[in-house]
Amino acid sequence: MPGWEELLFGYLFIFFARVIDMSLDVIRLLFLMRNRRLLSTVIGFIEISIFIVALNKAISGGLTDPGKIVAYAGGFATGNYIGSLIEEKLAFGHLSMQIFPAPDVVDRLVATLKQAGFGVTAVAGEGRYGKRDILFVAIKRKDLQRAVDLLRCVEPDTFFNISETRNIHGGIFPERKGK
Repeated sequence: MPGWEELLFGYLFIFFARVIDMSLDVIRLLFLMRNRRLLSTVIGFIEISIFIVALNKAISGGLTDPGKIVAYAGGFATGNYIGSLIEEKLAFGHLSMQIFPAPDVVDRLVATLKQAGFGVTAVAGEGRYGKRDILFVAIKRKDLQRAVDLLRCVEPDTFFNISETRNIHGGIFPERKGK
């Protein structure tokens, strides 16, 4: 019968192995969605290797130890959370922002976004209440919060949506400080 130190080490090993492999899973999927297949493949190899070791440790001796199950499940959940935090910090890729401002703020909003270095394309559209301008802004994911803050500064109630952009070519983007 193993001592409590050995049991604790086993639980911690299972937990942290799952945290690492699930965090890598989130990152692998991020790279895969961004067409970085080779990097995604390498990360996947490391991820599944850690997964197999963690699973082996969790099921060794049968599934009679609830501590192993809790450590395994807890590591899975925590790894997803940590992976999402890492993904948020990496902020790879681009987004498309469509803005539907009220007619009286269009010019001010376009000027504010352009002054901040964002490229803005205005297109005439028609909505429920008549003619409207729709603004299209391609942004780097790292600049999302700054773009949203500018929008809210000009008109907090403006309707907008943001969607992932898989590929992008050209465009105008704010200069990064420190380059």
